[in-house]
Amino acid sequence: MAIDVAKDLHVVLIETAVQRRLYNVPNTLADVEHLIAQLRAAPQPLRIGLEPTGVYNRPLVYRLITAGFDVVFISSLACSRFRDARFMSWDKNDPKDAGVLLELLQQGITMCRVDPLVAGWNDVQEFIKTHWQVTLMRTRVQHSV
Repeated sequence: MAIDVAKDLHVVLIETAVQRRLYNVPNTLADVEHLIAQLRAAPQPLRIGLEPTGVYNRPLVYRLITAGFDVVFISSLACSRFRDARFMSWDKNDPKDAGVLLELLQQGITMCRVDPLVAGWNDVQEFIKTHWQVTLMRTRVQHSV
């Protein structure tokens, strides 16, 4: 299964041995819960691949992981290069992107997914980001003096 994540509407492409279904899922909690209920009814095991773009994937990924699904990320650069090579154009749309994600997932071209909140690193990650900002500001002050 591949999900093209967006701010308001996710495009979901599910392929089984029998059929291939494409549908849209609004980015709301109720619709994500409905999607999870449908995924539990789908043939298992189920691997979900998505492109980590912006921050819109984080709530969806967190909910899918806590529901017990195998979620992997697919590189944005790999998607772009594969889409350009396959379709020989810059034309980009959500259903096409979901198909590209599914093909890359089937080929095993995925990245390791680590969710800091699930892994227990969220506090450490926030501390590192804060330290980075403090260091950056200190360097700016030193250079301005």
